[in-house]
Amino acid sequence: MCLVYDPSAWKSEYYISVNKEVLGVENVRLSGTFLTKVFDGPYNDVPKWIKGMDEYLKNKGKQAKKYYFYYTTCPKCAKIYGHNYVVAFAEI
Repeated sequence: MCLVYDPSAWKSEYYISVNKEVLGVENVRLSGTFLTKVFDGPYNDVPKWIKGMDEYLKNKGKQAKKYYFYYTTCPKCAKIYGHNYVVAFAEI
């Protein structure tokens, strides 16, 4: 699994699941409580998805500290399948 955190339009952080420590890189463990929701659409809909997640969380009395996204397909595959499912992970 690969989670993406985009702190700005010019910077992205990728968190890739591994089975053991990887030499030469910063190894990070994510922990906490997360709520997820699946969206479908182009990658540039991320701001819309964040608004949707904010509303979803608000209805549950929660607020996101940080968002991560799991892109289930590459852009080329999304065209082939006709869908671009993306899972939003809200750290609460």
